[in-house]
Amino acid sequence: MTAGGPAASLRRELGLLPIAAVIFFNVSGGPYGIEDAVSSFGPGLALLLLILTPLVWSLPVTLVMAELSSSLPDEGGYVTWVRRAFGPFWAFQVGWWSWVDSFIDIAVYPALFTQYLSHWLPGMTPLARWLIALAFIWILTGLNIRGVSVVGWGAVGLSVLALAPIVALVVVGLGRLQFAPWEPLAAGRTSLAEGLGLGLAVVMWNYSGWDTPTTVLGETRNPERAFRRALALTLPVITLAYVLPVGVGLSAAGGWREWDTGALPRIGAQIGGPWLGGWITLGAALSAAGLFLSLLLTNSRLPFVLAQAGQMPSAVARVHARYGTPWVAVVLSSVIYSAFAVFSFKELVILDNWLYSLSLLLELAAFLALRRREPGLVRPWRVPGGRTGARVAVALPGALALLAMATAGLLNTGVAVAVALTGPLAYLWISRASGSRR
Repeated sequence: MTAGGPAASLRRELGLLPIAAVIFFNVSGGPYGIEDAVSSFGPGLALLLLILTPLVWSLPVTLVMAELSSSLPDEGGYVTWVRRAFGPFWAFQVGWWSWVDSFIDIAVYPALFTQYLSHWLPGMTPLARWLIALAFIWILTGLNIRGVSVVGWGAVGLSVLALAPIVALVVVGLGRLQFAPWEPLAAGRTSLAEGLGLGLAVVMWNYSGWDTPTTVLGETRNPERAFRRALALTLPVITLAYVLPVGVGLSAAGGWREWDTGALPRIGAQIGGPWLGGWITLGAALSAAGLFLSLLLTNSRLPFVLAQAGQMPSAVARVHARYGTPWVAVVLSSVIYSAFAVFSFKELVILDNWLYSLSLLLELAAFLALRRREPGLVRPWRVPGGRTGARVAVALPGALALLAMATAGLLNTGVAVAVALTGPLAYLWISRASGSRR
């Protein structure tokens, strides 16, 4: 079996359902981890945020991504769009920032998986946890090397298994409603205006990532239409997957002050019994697997497309001759995720949000630039409303991205700026190493 080389090519094997499942896991993975928004902001405000955020944040971003994916359905997605709008320097920055951001983001999921396993294996030692996390990483890495079709349909199966216990929670809870889920409106520690502003900056993270799956447009069948349809399918599913279990859980179980991260299994057990609590725990573990599987797929394409453009070592652009996957980029990413999985980066979630917001602002700017500079570009689908519609679709998420960056705090902002500056430094180093400045 040969590992392939430059002559090997990617394969278009992602259909509508697989790419929709990949989007689902790149954005959400289900309501697991959303619980602390309830105790932080209050039941009513948490529900309002979960309903409002997809309208002012996710919907505009999906509209922008739908237009760009229909007109420029290339592998690398937003990296190629930024390159076309602003040139190779900024394309490298958005690709580099997103890839470095994934070191923090994706490395969390192996640790979460082992945490969920401790429900059944409470006596695990730190060494056992790390070995299980490594097995988790490399089994899912093997599936990624095996082919995008395997990953896509694996994501479909894992999304069904992750959402099934949430559906059961909602169905069982609907027969036991007893409290008004929106009372009290706010937790009382801040004013409504302050809580809404801070809450949007926090909850928007649970609705982020609509741009990330565009990196595999070159491996999607009929991407001009399939990606747009997948966005339209996943946005309501993700919104309902947050709003319904939170609303029903609050109404059936109450106790909003005890809603912290990982509380859903306890709430499920309270509503339906131990069987439901255990099932939700299993669903959370499978969600972590789906998140890592899908995020490895989409984020490993970042170094791959940069290498194709001569902005990373050429070996990273190698494609497996048998499976049609960029296996070197996948393995390189997994090696880094394995190293980062040793540590805990919960305190860096805000940094994660800051870097993502920075990248998204550049992508939104590229959208407007391409609209202005290339009016003749064939756009099978356009953001409705002409120039005004395009500006509104950029202004809403752009303002929220700036809000998230502004509320990160001085320490997180300082660290984020330092990390972001590695982009220009890496570009300069790679340019000098290659003997030319691209």
